[in-house]
Amino acid sequence: MNFDLTDDQEMMRDMFARFLDEQSSMIRVREAAPSGFDPALWQGLADLGALSIRVPEEAGGLGLGLFDATLLMEEAGRTLASGPLAEALVAARLLAQLGGDTAELLGQVMTGRAIVSLAFHDVADQPVQWIGGGQVAQSVIARRGGDVILVDVPEAARRSEDNLASTPMAEIDLGALPHAILATGEAALSTFAQGVEEWKLLIAAGLAGIGRQALKLAAAYACERKQFDQYIGQFQAISHPLADLLCDVDGGKFLVWKAIRDLVDAAPQAGAAISIAAWWNADAAARAVAQALHTFGGYGLTTEYDIFLFNLRAKAWPLLLGDPQRLIEEAGRRFYGAERPALPDAGAMPIDFDLGEDARAITQEINDFFAANVTPEMRETFHYSWEGYNPELNRKLAAQNLLYLGLPADVGGRGLSAYEKTAAMDAFETQGYNNPAANVTQMVALIIHRFGTEELKAAVLPEIMRGEVICSLGYSEPGSGSDVFAAQCRATQQADGSWRIDGTKMFTSGANLATYVLMLCRTNPDVAKHKGLTMFIVPLKADGVTIQPVHTFQDERTNITFYDGVSIPDSWRLGEIDGGVRTMSASLELEHGGGFAKYQRAMLQAAESLCREIRCDGRTLIENGGAQVRLARTAANLWASELITYRAQWAIAEKKPNHAYGPMAKMFSSEKFQSDARDLLDLTAPLSLSKRKGAAAEINQYYRHAQGSTIYGGTSEVHRSMIAERALGLPRTRA
Repeated sequence: MNFDLTDDQEMMRDMFARFLDEQSSMIRVREAAPSGFDPALWQGLADLGALSIRVPEEAGGLGLGLFDATLLMEEAGRTLASGPLAEALVAARLLAQLGGDTAELLGQVMTGRAIVSLAFHDVADQPVQWIGGGQVAQSVIARRGGDVILVDVPEAARRSEDNLASTPMAEIDLGALPHAILATGEAALSTFAQGVEEWKLLIAAGLAGIGRQALKLAAAYACERKQFDQYIGQFQAISHPLADLLCDVDGGKFLVWKAIRDLVDAAPQAGAAISIAAWWNADAAARAVAQALHTFGGYGLTTEYDIFLFNLRAKAWPLLLGDPQRLIEEAGRRFYGAERPALPDAGAMPIDFDLGEDARAITQEINDFFAANVTPEMRETFHYSWEGYNPELNRKLAAQNLLYLGLPADVGGRGLSAYEKTAAMDAFETQGYNNPAANVTQMVALIIHRFGTEELKAAVLPEIMRGEVICSLGYSEPGSGSDVFAAQCRATQQADGSWRIDGTKMFTSGANLATYVLMLCRTNPDVAKHKGLTMFIVPLKADGVTIQPVHTFQDERTNITFYDGVSIPDSWRLGEIDGGVRTMSASLELEHGGGFAKYQRAMLQAAESLCREIRCDGRTLIENGGAQVRLARTAANLWASELITYRAQWAIAEKKPNHAYGPMAKMFSSEKFQSDARDLLDLTAPLSLSKRKGAAAEINQYYRHAQGSTIYGGTSEVHRSMIAERALGLPRTRA
């Protein structure tokens, strides 16, 4: 897996960034209005080779890949570059590809002396079209029936017209102007169609740049502006929407990267990936700039602040093609219908989402294990919750070193990389087996190994590692919710050095199955709450422990556990007295930036299955355009969840700076899991109401399961605060 640019791409991006920071400053952007075109900027871009990025070397261009062009477009979006850059990049490549007597014009385009733009629709059907850069373009490449033509646009036809964002768009009657045929036939039409697909990705990348910069401006303002004697960035009403949108904008950029990766790999979903990337970024950028402007309050409405420029440009760029909703409809047809678009040659692509050979090896090992060891009767007991725990299978997994996959090898675990763990979790999901018991138990084993006494290690670790026992967590309490540092369960040291534990723990999932619980207890009420905590291992069969079941509508059981004078030796204490926070931190070694993509994927597959079964208006539901849109939207959310999660795993594995990438993965994927579960339950109703074995029961179960995903493992609100602080630089939030 790789999210890094090559050294050459880093240098190129930095070069364009420095140039655009200077030559496309907000002062220059304002000066370019109302025409929306900056001749000096355009010439400077040409001098740097920007306009020839996608022109093959044999035609005098740089011959770089589509990914390189999107890096340029992201910087152009960030700085609101004044000119029809996406259209010009595509037109220059088309001139080189289609041949004909265009060498001189191509040279002029690459050197900035002429501008050629692009028409999206067949001139034979729609002669009058809105053209990006139409006010300044000398020529327009268009399709007319079976021909690809070059339309000469005299100055008289390039009428200036006020528009939303002061861009150089113009409505031109292409059918009434002289033209030359560049090429004819299916190959020519395919090449032209490829250019339109490329434009979608270029604009999508530009929109990602616009959205990211708008959020940056909003965050900076929120760190300066005070209200009620507090910086407004401290209020969750300000910071949390920005955190949500940062996930959306980053996800959009990665969807562009995925589309290019899919093109390079000739993946069957490449066409749909282009449509999704364009639709997603149009939507995400529009929402990001609106929320950013809202952060500025009334000042955002004034022309004194730059944020309104981003707001208008984010709408102007994609709408040249028409309603972005058509893009998600297009994605639906490409996923589930017969639409097969012409796809561009993307060139080189350094970004790679492949988990690698080791990941494939662990997947095969798990699949082989299940084939050899799991009976149909055993599969009947599988469940996503702790209730799917199977002691026999647990021991067998331990014997094959497949139980504690993330636990470091020095503790006795498998010590898999982040990539291998992801593949392994997906393999278990494919087998229908989830094992939260193992995930918690390996964390407890790690803490015992790092902080336990020799007596505790000898008593507990061997049976854990053999898979004979499991452990649960005693963190949450009835009154503390997600604030684990508010724990009031008391541990009082006795005269003989032992500890007496009194109190209540809530949501002690698996306590009815576990042998031990990892307890966080209050040992000093007279210091700051996070300093007066200590960790212990408590046997759940000890005198004074009472376990009371709590059943959820998610078809799972959790527990309240009561501790009344429970006595444990001091040797079962973990770490220093009042040092519980440091002890807890050991569990972070197992962090892998996980999310809910594996459930989202399985849920989408179940919905697709039901849509092929359900009939509506005389045909299967999956043939319905509205259903295709909703399935495609779920696929988009799944892909974005995967990509955001992959970035978190990559940052951990490669020891890269990590700006709350794990919280982004968990929060974003859980929110999309929940919203899509709700929508797919609706889409496949009333069959989805049934618990009938198969896809219906799965959709039913995923809907119920998803309700808790935004709560456990840290609520979405907690993670939004972490994202706001670590990724956007906002101050510590408050309600």
